[in-house]
Amino acid sequence: MRLATTAAALIAFLAVAAPAATTAPSVAATSFDQLAKPLPLPYDESADADQAVAAAKARALKAHKRLLVDLGGNWCLDCRILAGTMKLPEIAGFVAAHYEVVTVDIGRFDKNGQIAARYGIKGRLAGVPAVLIVDPRTDRLVDAGHETALSDARHMSPQGLADWLAQWAA
Repeated sequence: MRLATTAAALIAFLAVAAPAATTAPSVAATSFDQLAKPLPLPYDESADADQAVAAAKARALKAHKRLLVDLGGNWCLDCRILAGTMKLPEIAGFVAAHYEVVTVDIGRFDKNGQIAARYGIKGRLAGVPAVLIVDPRTDRLVDAGHETALSDARHMSPQGLADWLAQWAA
């Protein structure tokens, strides 16, 4: 009886504590080989990252969306795959409905580290792309502990990336 009560309490807690999952769009592409070529170069190496993130956060707050900060570099294949996948029509519409996206060039892990540090990530990023999902109302990281989950994006699928994005959508 005690185990059943504990399990029921845990399930009830998780239902309240865990974010409600949003259904991911169904992605027609089954392979990254189907992405438009050449893959995008999404990171502006000369952008003022602090200003870009602040502006995107203000837009996210106004539109009642989550802020998606994509930290990476144009040299990174996984970063470019993520950018190309997010341009697929099914995913682009979903992302536009749920997120305000800002890309931040991290150079060779030697630029714009203050952006990750602002959200509690200390030291060098474990990999890129590092995707920070932020609640703009609280300025807190929603995907804490999962920021570098897409750093091996090439071993996922377009649907897998869509599913990952959907789990953090507001």
